[in-house]
Amino acid sequence: METNPTSGKELLLKALRSEPVSRPPWVPFVGVHGGALVGVSATEYLKSADHIVNGMKLAAERYQADGLPVVFDLQLEAEILGCDLAWAEETPPSVASHPLDEDYDIDGLPDFSINKGRMPLVLDAIRRTKEAIGEDVALYGLLTGPLTLALHLRGDDVLLDMFDEEDEVPELFDFCADVAIQVIDAYLDAGIDVIGVVDPMISQIGPEHFEQWVAPALNKVFDHVRAKGALSSLFVCGNATRNLEVMCATNCDNISVDENVDMVQLARIARAAGKSFGGNLQLTVVLLLGDADDAKRDMIRCLDQAGEGVGYILAPGCDLPYAVKPENLEAIAELAHDPYKIEVARTLPEKINDDSFDDIEIPDYAAETSVIIDVVTLDSAGCAPCAYMVTAAKEAGKAYGQAVDVREHKITGRDGLGYMTKLGCTAIPSMCIDGSEAFASIIPDRKEIVAKLNEAAKAKT
Repeated sequence: METNPTSGKELLLKALRSEPVSRPPWVPFVGVHGGALVGVSATEYLKSADHIVNGMKLAAERYQADGLPVVFDLQLEAEILGCDLAWAEETPPSVASHPLDEDYDIDGLPDFSINKGRMPLVLDAIRRTKEAIGEDVALYGLLTGPLTLALHLRGDDVLLDMFDEEDEVPELFDFCADVAIQVIDAYLDAGIDVIGVVDPMISQIGPEHFEQWVAPALNKVFDHVRAKGALSSLFVCGNATRNLEVMCATNCDNISVDENVDMVQLARIARAAGKSFGGNLQLTVVLLLGDADDAKRDMIRCLDQAGEGVGYILAPGCDLPYAVKPENLEAIAELAHDPYKIEVARTLPEKINDDSFDDIEIPDYAAETSVIIDVVTLDSAGCAPCAYMVTAAKEAGKAYGQAVDVREHKITGRDGLGYMTKLGCTAIPSMCIDGSEAFASIIPDRKEIVAKLNEAAKAKT
């Protein structure tokens, strides 16, 4: 084991390179939660370099972080390229329009520049955060992956285009990779240590489409990062299990996932591919809604599932919820820096789960006159796959031409967790039709949803 690195930053960079370290580094993915730390809304936070810098300084101090993302906002590039945004109080903005939804007129998009939109503000925040904490804390620069940016620009039609093997798809993905390269150069020049390519929509496609359409664009990005002498991470939220092997075959240094993925399986695949890996702390049930002991138990689970080998980075599975409990993150930080306290925490009694959600009532679907689509999400306001699944449900409901009721249930609250439990949802996001899970962690096309709606309507007659 490596001993006594000079800083958490050095320890993290070693772990990312799969070198031996004295303890797993700790990277709380503080995004809009930084706004909660400084007492402002997510919207105010993401529009102010002062707030971002202050949020980073507080997060580094309170959570004893080895690494931090300066901004977690997958709409920065889309906003510059002409997408309208819908802002929210406790989540990053969501994309509200798609400039390529009618055709692939890429030349008709606004010119991308790091001098447009909120990018100058972010670069200013990076430079100032670097000066304030950058010697001790490794700074992540997060950018929107090519598939997710393509969906922002084109809408979910890009998924159908991939199935139809439209000639324009490679051009669009290559364009998105070129945008990412511009962001990478600006981030590295501002002082970023690790480039994180965040592409949550990868969880919505299969390995063949990943290899055919997405991997070439990702490798173009990762090769550029490596040529610049920096480290890179591929960050995929959602149930990316079917894509773990092809993700690990890309030219990144690190793979980061959320709680939908089996960490034991990821550890085996990643280490065999020479990749470091990280993530998997449970966002809602533990960090948002649980207590400090829950956080300690979940941290120990992650460490045990990651195993004794090199290359594990302890982190939550995605952007921290705005209202996550600081005491839960502080509990993890305390253990992360003291192996003895980890062993003490192993003596905590097992949690007794007596919450059966008996008070959460779901409809008697057979008695309802309308067909009900329940979409169980993290929160469509800030989760791209969730947003696109909700949109797909609403659009299919319109196409169906009769009474269809679309309801979103966010698992950031107890009601949403109750629905998830009672409906038997197996992943996030999931779409249930009249009480039965129809699509789990994959966005179906409208024809597939309409076919399920037809079946549900016939069952009512």
